[in-house]
Amino acid sequence: MELTKSPTAVICLSANNGGMEIDSIKLAKKLRNVCAVTLVAKQNSFIASHQDELQQHNITLETIRFHSNISLSIIINARRIIKQYSIKNVIFFGASELKSLYFAFLGLDINLIVRHGTTKSRPKKDWFHKLIYSNVNYHVSICKHLKRNVEYIIPFGKDTQSKLIYSAVDVQPAKQQEHSRLTLLHVGRITDAKGQVDAIKACRNLVEHAIDFVFYLVGDIEESYKKHFLDFYNTLPYKENIKLVGYTEDVQNHLQTADIFLFPSHGEGLSNAFLEALASSLVCISYNNTSFPELQELGLYFNMVPNKDIEKLSAQLLDTTLHLEEKRKNAEKNLAIIQKQFSTETEMKKYKEILR
Repeated sequence: MELTKSPTAVICLSANNGGMEIDSIKLAKKLRNVCAVTLVAKQNSFIASHQDELQQHNITLETIRFHSNISLSIIINARRIIKQYSIKNVIFFGASELKSLYFAFLGLDINLIVRHGTTKSRPKKDWFHKLIYSNVNYHVSICKHLKRNVEYIIPFGKDTQSKLIYSAVDVQPAKQQEHSRLTLLHVGRITDAKGQVDAIKACRNLVEHAIDFVFYLVGDIEESYKKHFLDFYNTLPYKENIKLVGYTEDVQNHLQTADIFLFPSHGEGLSNAFLEALASSLVCISYNNTSFPELQELGLYFNMVPNKDIEKLSAQLLDTTLHLEEKRKNAEKNLAIIQKQFSTETEMKKYKEILR
């Protein structure tokens, strides 16, 4: 394997096990075809638990122990890692830890790329944020919505550039498994912004129309949200229809047994789970917000309803259920569009353009 680019560090210091963390692992694997890769993670994190898998792909894993986003440990250890592995490119997933990484990178000759996957709400144009973002070479956003959001929220240095790079989607042709009940699916951490409560409330319409269904929620419950969510869940008159699966790496099995992907997220960047559901020819429903209109502009077929309108969401769910076969046929074109627009070849071509 001929490596054409300089050694690269992918840094994701989050302790969570959501889309950003999974994306950092996936990108590290893909970059390994063009350069030596060091993946830097928080000690004892979800990413760190993948050490054996990373080793199989010849990816070096380095972990850092720290307790706050502004951390002497991050500064010292990140700087050590850059020097030890002669890193020339850094791709950073996250936001808060950049405060420490700014000081870790001072005086080092690196190409700093910040990868953005979530919508940010408040502008960060104060003097401190201008300082810590001043050495960023590229801001990479994974959809047009996020690119606009980043350009509005984040201060740019004199030579900083903004890039759009769609993340590749793991595409597997749909192999629907036989099942007797209408099966709904949502994939993502259970937290306020992901819309699981809205989705569950929309199911009341199915109950009222005596439609037998099961709704699988795949993803861990965020600790700070657990009491609120379980208090709601435990009072549901149709609680037995709602299955809390928890985190699983076997999402494909759920995609193959589902009929409808119900995903009324409030503030998504660009959901891998939603794209994987589209690629599996599931009939998908979302709110009309963030990146979802962009996906329809690409030609992808799914239904959107007005943002946070649970009544319209409920009506759309019932209509989709009653016309499922027709809508499933319309969704068959999604696989080819995703194979073209969200391919590994396209993603890597764009990254190679900005790597040293």
